[in-house]
Amino acid sequence: MKLLFELSGEHPDLPVAELECVGTVLDRRTQVAIAECPDPGAVGRLALTHVVMEYLGECEPSKEGLTGLLRDLAIRTEKPFAGRVKLIQGARMDLARLEVEKLIGGLVAGPVSLRDPVEEYRAVVSDDRCYFGRVIARIDRGGFEFRNPMRRPFFHPGVMMPRMGRALVNISLVRPGELIFDPFCGTGGILLEAREIGVRVLGSDFDPAMVAGYRQNLPGSDVMIADATAVPICDGALDSVVTDLPYGQSVRIHGESMDRLYDGSLAEIRRILKPGRRAVVVTHRDIAPIAARHFTILQEHEQRVHRSLTRRILVLG
Repeated sequence: MKLLFELSGEHPDLPVAELECVGTVLDRRTQVAIAECPDPGAVGRLALTHVVMEYLGECEPSKEGLTGLLRDLAIRTEKPFAGRVKLIQGARMDLARLEVEKLIGGLVAGPVSLRDPVEEYRAVVSDDRCYFGRVIARIDRGGFEFRNPMRRPFFHPGVMMPRMGRALVNISLVRPGELIFDPFCGTGGILLEAREIGVRVLGSDFDPAMVAGYRQNLPGSDVMIADATAVPICDGALDSVVTDLPYGQSVRIHGESMDRLYDGSLAEIRRILKPGRRAVVVTHRDIAPIAARHFTILQEHEQRVHRSLTRRILVLG
C-alpha cells in the first residue's frame, strides 16, 4: 500500500531513514515522504512520524492544482469527514490554510463534520508539492513521554530519550520476534523501546551498577555483566545491534583508551552479528575510520543535542 507520511521536523534525515523499517521510500520533501508499505499496520512502531495517510495523489501547490486533483479523485464517503491542511515551513502555496480546508470540504462528496469527524482528508504542502491523503494513523507521542527516563525505577543522567532510542531501533531494521543486543546497555533505554515493539532483547554492560539498574527498568529481560570487546555470544547469533558507545571520563570502561575500546567493541559486534544485518552505533565524535575497518558504512547522521554535545550516528552493515 502506498502511504504518505507527515514527518517530525526534529532532524532532516532520521525520520526518512526510520521509514525503511516499514517500507520502501519512493519520494520525499521537507517533513514529507511517500513509501510503499506491505504492512500498513506496522507504522505504529515509528517514532519520528506525526501522521500516516493513505496516499491519494499530489499536485502543484495551487488552487488550480488541488481543485483538479480533487475533481479527478472524485472522492465519495458516507462517513462524517473533515478536511485539514498542513503547511510545512517554506511551502509555496497560494492559498491560506482555511481556504484549502474549505476547498477539500467542498470537493469531497460527503457529510462534513469539523467537530467529530470519522474520516480526515489531509493536504500536506511541502516545498513545491501538495500531497493529499486519507489519515489512517497518528503516532502516539504521549507514550514516549510516559517512558521518560525520569519516570523509570532507576535513573542515570545522560541517557537517550525514548523517541530517539526507538528511531535507532527502527533504523536497525530489526523485526518483532528477532533478537537485538546492546553491549553498552546502561539503564536499558534503547532495549526498552525495542521490547515495546515485540523484539527480543539482550543487554550487557561492564558496570555492575548499570546492570542492576537495567534489571529494575526491564525486569525479566536478559542482561549480563560483560566486556564489550569479548562478549560470551556465539558468532552470527544476533539480528541487530544498537548501542550508544561510552564517552567521557565519568563512564566506567574496560580498555586502555577510548579508541581501543571502540575498535575492540566494533570488531566484536561484527563477529556476533548475522551476515547482512545492521548495527547502529552512536558516539560523540567521528569514529568512521575505526568503523570502516569492520563494516561498510551505510549511513552517517549528526544530531546536535546541546552546545557541547553532537550525537554522531553510524548505520553499519
